[in-house]
Amino acid sequence: MTRLDGASRTLVAALSASLASVCAAGAATDPGLRTGVDAGNPLAGLTSDQTALFVAGQSKFAEIEQLGDGLGPRFNLDSCAGCHVYPTQGGSSPPVNPQLTVALAAGARNTIPTFLAAAGPIREVRFRFTPGGARDGGVHSLFVISGRIDGTGNATGCTAVQEDFNGQFQRGNVALRIPTPTFGAGLVQSIPETTLMSNLAANSRTKARLGITGHLNTDPNDGRVTRFGWKAQNVSLLMFAGEAYNVEMGISNELFPTERDLNPTCQMAATPNDVTGQTDLSSMSDVLSDVTKFALFMEFLAPPAPSTAVPGGAASITHGRQLFGSVGCSLCHTPALTTGATATPALANKAVALFSDLALHHMGPDLADNVLQGSAGPDEFRTAPLWGLGQRVFLLHDGRTSDLVQAILEHASGGEVRSATSRTASLGTAPSEANAVIANFTSLREGEQQDLLNFLRSL
Repeated sequence: MTRLDGASRTLVAALSASLASVCAAGAATDPGLRTGVDAGNPLAGLTSDQTALFVAGQSKFAEIEQLGDGLGPRFNLDSCAGCHVYPTQGGSSPPVNPQLTVALAAGARNTIPTFLAAAGPIREVRFRFTPGGARDGGVHSLFVISGRIDGTGNATGCTAVQEDFNGQFQRGNVALRIPTPTFGAGLVQSIPETTLMSNLAANSRTKARLGITGHLNTDPNDGRVTRFGWKAQNVSLLMFAGEAYNVEMGISNELFPTERDLNPTCQMAATPNDVTGQTDLSSMSDVLSDVTKFALFMEFLAPPAPSTAVPGGAASITHGRQLFGSVGCSLCHTPALTTGATATPALANKAVALFSDLALHHMGPDLADNVLQGSAGPDEFRTAPLWGLGQRVFLLHDGRTSDLVQAILEHASGGEVRSATSRTASLGTAPSEANAVIANFTSLREGEQQDLLNFLRSL
């Protein structure tokens, strides 16, 4: 257990009092989702060939996978766009969770876990520990294909059964994650590692005074900086796409050629299910594997555009942006970074207004999921990019809230480990690196807090 020193205890006590005042009646409120959609477009400056690849990738991104395509035996959903759909393709979880429908589609015999709801976010599950007590941390797909007949295959003879998700959840062994938006992902991929390192080292005295440290996650094989996923665990969009195809839909591919469930009664397609040159070789886009198309779609997907269509308008947004910097939010949520001299002109030397340093930071036990990935510890998460936040329905890594104020306040927590039955059992965490910044936020006047909230929802 990590124990707080006297100064930290004083800070957390003061912060708790401040949080109570923010939650009181009449305090600033989340202005809610902004209207209009300016996302899902291809990057400006793509060549005609690149635009064609974007369109081909977009089509595959939206395609519904069936048994004949290799769906399953275990899966979370049946398309990329099913998870990344709001406010448009490439986004995050929609307001209504499609998992409840897909779980029972085409005759499937699945039970809906208690932590899924129609009005809740799409979720994936990781188990923290194995039955023997060793670290797990891997994705455990929620549904099986047993009983399905979907027109391209018949899984009535499949004997796969769901794991005991409700039991694992009750025992506190479940860590939940929601889909991350993929807008502007090619720009994120094009930011040089040296830029990320320099940015992390910048403003060191101010960061130290506020208790902010942070570090970059790295690939354990070659040391490259990883940057995609809630814990920045994936090194590239291609790896991100290949892993998601295999883990979320159960479709094996050239990057992940092995089925995740080798039950012989449930193999509906030759493996790997997705390979290069599988279809019409006369068309270059058809030669590419689905995984490559997914990666190209995300690489060429433009970032979301900010808007003034929030309460308060331009003046409130401008003031809120200034406060975002003065309270310290921008020390982790870096407003903009610059891409390098990449081979694709549409991605080269561009300002990337992602509002993230792409680094890992301790968030304390209240947000900790007790999952290790690469060098990411049990309470460490990548600074979530904030572009597109104005139209993000569910917030934080597990979608526990849709209220922006609550999401901000959840960033603050002490370093004490809670009881053995809590969701953070076996943790020894540091206090959240955001504690002092959240204290600065709660000390703002109500109107200032509202301006900052309005700014965030303008993104």
